[in-house]
Amino acid sequence: MRLPPRPDLSWKEDGTPVNERVGDIYYSVEDGLEETRAIFLKACGLPERWQGRDSFTVAELGFGTGLNFLALWQLWRKARGDQGWLHFVSFEGFPLDVGDAEQALSVWPELGELVRELIAKWPDRAKGVHQVVWPDERLTLTLHLGLIEETLPQAQFKADAWFLDGFSPAKNEAMWDEGLWPQIAARSSPGAVAATFTVAGAVRRGLTAAGFAVTKQPGHGRKRERLEAIFLGEADARPHGQNRIAIIGAGISGASLARVLSDRGASVTVYEQADGPAQGTSGNPIGLLMPRLDAGDTAQARFLVEAYNAARALYRGYAGVEDTEVVQRPKDEQEARRIEKVLADPPLGLEDLEALPGGGLLHKRAMMFRPARLLPALLEGIDVRWGSEAEIDPAARSVNGEVYDAIVLATGWHMETMIPALRLKGRAGQVEFSEVDVDAPPSAMASGHYALASGRERVWGATYRDHEGDVPAILEADRETNAASLAALNPYWRQSVAAAQVRSRAGVRATSPDRLPIIGAMPDVEMILKSHAGLRTGIAVPEETAIVSGLYLAGGYGSRGFTFGPWAARLISALIHDDPLPTQLAALPLVNPARQILRDLKRRLI
Repeated sequence: MRLPPRPDLSWKEDGTPVNERVGDIYYSVEDGLEETRAIFLKACGLPERWQGRDSFTVAELGFGTGLNFLALWQLWRKARGDQGWLHFVSFEGFPLDVGDAEQALSVWPELGELVRELIAKWPDRAKGVHQVVWPDERLTLTLHLGLIEETLPQAQFKADAWFLDGFSPAKNEAMWDEGLWPQIAARSSPGAVAATFTVAGAVRRGLTAAGFAVTKQPGHGRKRERLEAIFLGEADARPHGQNRIAIIGAGISGASLARVLSDRGASVTVYEQADGPAQGTSGNPIGLLMPRLDAGDTAQARFLVEAYNAARALYRGYAGVEDTEVVQRPKDEQEARRIEKVLADPPLGLEDLEALPGGGLLHKRAMMFRPARLLPALLEGIDVRWGSEAEIDPAARSVNGEVYDAIVLATGWHMETMIPALRLKGRAGQVEFSEVDVDAPPSAMASGHYALASGRERVWGATYRDHEGDVPAILEADRETNAASLAALNPYWRQSVAAAQVRSRAGVRATSPDRLPIIGAMPDVEMILKSHAGLRTGIAVPEETAIVSGLYLAGGYGSRGFTFGPWAARLISALIHDDPLPTQLAALPLVNPARQILRDLKRRLI
């Protein structure tokens, strides 16, 4: 099943939530909060251990109601100081619905404000990684949903403290399996402290074998003893966070990067050759955010859902963004079969997806946006150099003579001119739009093409054709194609645009050969051609590929720039700052900028 299962939840008379699947309570209503403070916060040496740190990462097995996270957040507010960032990485196999979480946490009035903050951003029920950021709090929650034996090996981070808070080992063996201890050790910084309520022998032996020094300590309340463990592993070379960052391009990719990196505390400068926002491919009158859903439970399918959820999370509340539903009809028999498979085993819950009579999907929580308003909102407070050509010196890590800690190229299809080995292609897309006399609520239809309505604005299209050169032409053939697609979709407003003035707009999307985005460190093409030349003849080669230090790429989004932009920004930010990854490790090869170079070597094309 692609959806993570719900817990078998019941409630005691005093309001205590019980997971009947394992026959154990989530916490004690009498002293659950004090127990968290004693067994986890105090035992891990908090807040003293995060003082003076640029960042501090706490990891947890068993998110449950989020009580441990909220208790930590409360302490962070009291004792975080003027600097530093707190990361909380947690794993949950049976996530609570938002209503149950709200009910469970309502018994702690002193956490009321923080509960409301968390509930407002409660992660959606979908397998994969969900990341929530509170910039003003300097706090990030990275939540992995799925069975622990699948999610922990797919996570990348280094924890400074561990809250081992699964249900009782006797009742929930999977969360305490001996195979997890090496995984925990591999994700621990030297000196990391692991704390837990249990003193079970198997837990003590597992932690010890993984390289922790384990001691029994006095327990709390009815628990006579508890465990503390300190990781004795060797230090590894971890990069320091980089603060001065240049972004080349101010489309949705660059704007998302600027917002996420700035929120993370970086000093961001954006270079854009246009003289204002929303003038390039990201500048259609109205845009649509809806998910691309694959039929199987693959790394690609999960990454696509993660990207959709990341985009919704970033855009929510910004100017020019409104919620809508999308009626998606299959464009052909192949898509009809795919939709049937998606509905048979959906990756999103009923709050997101519903089957349509006659075939198709209803996307209930999609978004529409006006780029001319959204992009300036994302770039608010950012140093944007409009009308500026960017001359990059990779060796000096400079732009127009100014030196930066990191440079990110978010230049769309223009990236091809700098790195031809990526084999990006420009695909022109034309939309038609008009303004009519009748106001309409946000609505969208899709079936290969789309038709959008909001207020008096109507947008429909888009075409998809090869493009070379600079500015794409407006073609009458494309206008006819879009008119035919509008007739096929047949929205209720189709007749009203027949009498209105129709205008056209064309942009160029950058697409990779495999239609997946290019996100990550810039490959050092010359070095890869030498180090991986053996691929041409089947000789073993290094697993890692050479990169250009401090340079990153974010592009190749095709027609889904507004979907991929925020997810890419989170990933690039994590790579730059050495933060917990906002995705599963299996997603990285899918978006690795060097992947096409390696494929071409194997095929002896280069």
